[in-house]
Amino acid sequence: MDVELRHLRAFASVARHRSFSRAAEELLITQPALSRTIAQLEGNLSVRLLDRSSRHVELTDTGAEFLLHVERVLATLDQALAVVSHRITLRLGFSWLLPDPWTQQTVSRFEEATGATVALTRTDDPLQALRQRTLDIAVVRGEFDAPRGARTVHLFDEPRIAVCSEHSDLTRFDHLDWTDVQHWTLVVNTVSGTTGPWSWPADQRPDRIIETTNYDEWLETVAANRGIGIVPEVAQRRSPHPAVRFVALTNAPASPVSLVHFPDARRTLIRRFLEAAVPVTTPQ
Repeated sequence: MDVELRHLRAFASVARHRSFSRAAEELLITQPALSRTIAQLEGNLSVRLLDRSSRHVELTDTGAEFLLHVERVLATLDQALAVVSHRITLRLGFSWLLPDPWTQQTVSRFEEATGATVALTRTDDPLQALRQRTLDIAVVRGEFDAPRGARTVHLFDEPRIAVCSEHSDLTRFDHLDWTDVQHWTLVVNTVSGTTGPWSWPADQRPDRIIETTNYDEWLETVAANRGIGIVPEVAQRRSPHPAVRFVALTNAPASPVSLVHFPDARRTLIRRFLEAAVPVTTPQ
């Protein structure tokens, strides 16, 4: 008999809900696909397990007896998988300041649903870490060129804000317009920064650029009053610095936040993480 685990889970779900439509929703498949799966199971067993003749789906006598055994099998399997899942770790990479509350909600949903653990790994270049397969999935801000073969899932957009030293002339203004950034020296994080000369048309780019290679260098360079910076607003809440000030930035395009992964790496685990990540409420 060619009976697969998917057949048993499909049958148990239909039997529990007494409905093909509700079972399909639970299993995240279409109703026709679910009907075909049940038909395959009944065909392989050469018995009728479900009575579809009434308004509601009902178990046949054979189906009711079969369900008792299926539930025991699935319960035992789930227990075995739970033992293994507690030893599984998903490596989530980021360059700086994971977005909140998205991160906390996503990790909680994923770990609760799978029993696996998320290991948070900070690295200056998460895309390079993905290429080297030292990460399973990465949170990446801004526009970027994904590694060849990688898949990108856009999560949400973050507003931008200007940052300057407490001694900068910019502190005299209550806001800075996006088009006026070109008149200031701009400090850029060339590895993981979200804003740089590439963010403007050629005729609107800042004339003076100071390059850094990570977030800490970028922040300390701004604090030293060597130039101003542009960063997602999350930095104002999460990364206070006594020597810097934040200034509202008007007419600035939002900064995208994405997840990047390779489709051939730990497919089931990453799929479950994406299921937990995408429905979560975006940061306010």
